[in-house]
Amino acid sequence: MSKYTKLIFCIFAFLALYNVCGCSTSFFKNWGRIEPDANVTDSFNKFQINSNFNYFISGSDVYPTSIMGLNKAYTLETDLWKRIDMTPIIFSELVTNMRNQSIGCCSQTMHGFYIYDDNNNKIGIWYSLISGSIAIKMKEDNKVIIFPPRDDDSYRAYEGKSGRSIGFGGGGI
Repeated sequence: MSKYTKLIFCIFAFLALYNVCGCSTSFFKNWGRIEPDANVTDSFNKFQINSNFNYFISGSDVYPTSIMGLNKAYTLETDLWKRIDMTPIIFSELVTNMRNQSIGCCSQTMHGFYIYDDNNNKIGIWYSLISGSIAIKMKEDNKVIIFPPRDDDSYRAYEGKSGRSIGFGGGGI
């Protein structure tokens, strides 16, 4: 394929995508986002539970890949998460296990994020590796679908699924 043919193909692909999006942001309507925040990271590191949130985990019950606190005014519509009746002891164990595991397997630190709805309202908090990409789909009546991080290589290693040796002494978890 010549250089000019590739250029023309890219222009047509862009125009097709532009038409699908309707020349506006309607393609991204009803989608929320997460944004890193040092205060959220700090609240997780200090094991501060917010009584206005319902808490959920994804991944392992002992070494979750993420913890999410969702404002009680919202309903989570997915079975991809496990709801946790959070206590100070459970919270400190989960966060500590996540921090230790992320350093041991991935040489990364955990980060806190705010969860925003499609109108830029804060609806919750999130704690995971920085590489954990998620999707947040807002529905009617304060219902939300939040997809946990992809099962990419860093998370397979994090959950001990990759077969690589992790942790001290070369042994797996």
